[in-house]
Amino acid sequence: MIMDVNFSELQRAWQTVLRAKPYYASALPLLTLLAAIATAVLLRLSRRHPQPSPVPPKTTTLHKAAAADKKTTNPPREWGKWTPSNFIFPTPEPYPSWSLTDTKPLPYRPFRYGPKYHVTMGLRSVPLAEWIELDNEFPRYHATKARRIQERGAKCCRTAPEALPAAWELLSELGRYLPGRYPGLYRRRVATVKGGDGGKEVVVLENLWSGEKFQVEPPPAGGDGDEGEWEDPMQTCARLVQDDLVIMTEREDGQYYLTAGAVLLPGFWRLEDKFGMPLSEIHTSGDVPQFREKLERGMVNLFRRLKPEEMVGRNNYFFQVDDDLAWSWSIGSEDREEGDGKPASQHSSWGTAEKNRAIEHHYFRSERQTLRRLPKTGGVVFTIRTYFHPVTEIAEEDYVPGRLASAVRSWGDDVSRYKGRERYGDVLLEYLDRKHEEQVRRGLDLSREDEVRAYPY
Repeated sequence: MIMDVNFSELQRAWQTVLRAKPYYASALPLLTLLAAIATAVLLRLSRRHPQPSPVPPKTTTLHKAAAADKKTTNPPREWGKWTPSNFIFPTPEPYPSWSLTDTKPLPYRPFRYGPKYHVTMGLRSVPLAEWIELDNEFPRYHATKARRIQERGAKCCRTAPEALPAAWELLSELGRYLPGRYPGLYRRRVATVKGGDGGKEVVVLENLWSGEKFQVEPPPAGGDGDEGEWEDPMQTCARLVQDDLVIMTEREDGQYYLTAGAVLLPGFWRLEDKFGMPLSEIHTSGDVPQFREKLERGMVNLFRRLKPEEMVGRNNYFFQVDDDLAWSWSIGSEDREEGDGKPASQHSSWGTAEKNRAIEHHYFRSERQTLRRLPKTGGVVFTIRTYFHPVTEIAEEDYVPGRLASAVRSWGDDVSRYKGRERYGDVLLEYLDRKHEEQVRRGLDLSREDEVRAYPY
């Protein structure tokens, strides 16, 4: 590791030598030569091996609010009860130059150089206008979700009765947000549907690409029609975006429970296994590293203090050794049940994937997650947008293979087990090292990386 040089201290040391006894003077030419060589070596090493400084997540409005809460005398909110907020989610500006054919997925590369991997929530503030990200992979995601809804239904999309108002509120929020942010894809209008005397008016969101029309406002209480005629609002939400979506509901014990979800592209976990679980159990049942020690308290406080006008986000990443966006078949069947009666998710994980598959089967799986509170019902909405690319594709990007290899090597034993490194690490690291060496040989300026690729890109 290259240490910082304190030139003031060097100067004082040199003056001490000059003031020393005369017999040191005979050594001055040699000392001068050694000092010059040492300085040249340090400068050369610093150019060849820069130490990119990690960019810490910005202090979020939530963190500031938490600090303010400690100074206020207002009584805490009673758990399990929510007073509707007057906050109205602002209509966003249209996404700049958005196109269903030309807008590429954002290049999230949320990994840092070693030598140490820090387990943190890694939160940052997210502008409200950037709630949902759509790109030119929407048609593929849309088709995969539609197939999964047809094949798996309630295994992937379900809503508990207590969460139904929040699910409808989420759908209503999307129905206003999407045509504002993506006017080239969605249009909101009032339509007349048959029924009663001359029909009735409903608010419809139209997908201009697929021609689908979705009713995005809840049916009136006591209105016409059987409740069974309405699609689960979480299922409708899933058809509108590329994200998976989850709603967490606070109960009187102060814990947040998974009470609604549309989880169609999870990769390695199943909604049916987590449905109804409290927040902490969702993570401990999945063996999330250091959850109790480093994450639980902060996460619980985050959910309790989150305000409707705030939104936070984070990114993570995994490696998958097959090309299935929805479920990684290489870790085992999505519906496999073992002889002990436990669900597949307790036997299948990244650590059960096929071992040492060729690099062309390695995929980089990154999630961009957001968290916000619905103003009317108080439900907390968790969005999970998965970005999915071959490792051989992202390794062609400048600086990526070297930084990614360093990040993987920085994982502790617990993180390595969770991410399944033992199943693919040898093949992956050999490839990344080779690609990094190729980039260095062709003249990649390592000292400019911080300018070119700021985290999480």
